Amino acid sequence: MEGKGTYNFPTGTRYDGEMKDGTFHGKGTLFFPNGSKYEGEWENGIANKGKYTFADGLEYDDEEWLYCDGYDRRFYTEICNGLKPAGRSQLTNRVPPREIPEGCYDCGDGFYNPKTRVVVDYNHKFLRNADDDEHDWIVKTCRKGWDEIVGYQPKMDA
Repeated sequence: MEGKGTYNFPTGTRYDGEMKDGTFHGKGTLFFPNGSKYEGEWENGIANKGKYTFADGLEYDDEEWLYCDGYDRRFYTEICNGLKPAGRSQLTNRVPPREIPEGCYDCGDGFYNPKTRVVVDYNHKFLRNADDDEHDWIVKTCRKGWDEIVGYQPKMDA
């Protein structure tokens, strides 16, 4: 690989840009299967500087990152398009949110089944087996594919 070209990874990620001696070298862009991209300048396979852009167009800025800080927890689409009326919560940055299979969690790069401890991508292709730490994190923080009653529940008389 020498000069300008394209390299396709088995994961679906694609690199378009300059190469030297079989490595990324010069200007190039990594395009990820989820629609995000990283535009950067590379030297002997190492990115020296660049910019990451999420699939929805949000650009990451490590110096002035104002999105989802401790004071403003809105999704990027809410910042761009405004908040929904009261009672219509936005559950994810994706509108409408993905349907999660019953008994599973949406862990960001796919669905997690806590019974089998397997993560599959959004096309239901195997990604990985979750270890104990990942299992605990997903169960604690990720969106579920089922409803639960939370909060105060009065005792029912028999």
